[in-house]
Amino acid sequence: MNQRGILVVVSGFSGSGKGTLMKALLEKYDNYALSISATTRQPRAGEENGREYFFVTKEQFQEMIREDQLIEYAQYVDNYYGTPKAYVEKQMDAGKDVILEIEIQGALKVKEQFPETLLVFIMPPSAEELKRRLVGRGTETEEVIQSRLERAVKESEGIERYDYLLVNDDVERCSEEMHRLIQIQHNRAVNCLEFIGRIQEELKKIAK
Repeated sequence: MNQRGILVVVSGFSGSGKGTLMKALLEKYDNYALSISATTRQPRAGEENGREYFFVTKEQFQEMIREDQLIEYAQYVDNYYGTPKAYVEKQMDAGKDVILEIEIQGALKVKEQFPETLLVFIMPPSAEELKRRLVGRGTETEEVIQSRLERAVKESEGIERYDYLLVNDDVERCSEEMHRLIQIQHNRAVNCLEFIGRIQEELKKIAK
């Protein structure tokens, strides 16, 4: 009925396990594509252009902004990061459901521009579990962990504007739930306009 992919924006606190969840989803199903951001920062060791990021100059990025080639963008420290519209459209036209993993402010900007976008927020089972996961990584200082928890407090103020919440207490179960959630969106009337139009035209011909 509706072969075109849909855009899904996934957000979550640092430590909610969204990266692990995305990995599980992509390993299980072949109808998803992770959106690739454009950035003005320099590639790190092992990174490839078009795989981790599209690496561009500041001038190229600013031109992309002027020509409305980005779904959303933000500036962190001295570098720009943004989502190229052409890449997302190409994947969706190929029938892929495109997953865009960004923070809450960017997600809400995308929703304003593209109301049909599905917003999903990944939650830990509890605040204590979130802290336990951050500490359990063993890769960050106490100060960094504290700053991530403080940021989570601020981020939590916009969660109610998302379409769905998923509690990530079990990666396997949560990835299955996310898959079902995304696939059912294909049957929303707003995502089936081409099919609806065709049926309307067929009905007019038959009714003559």
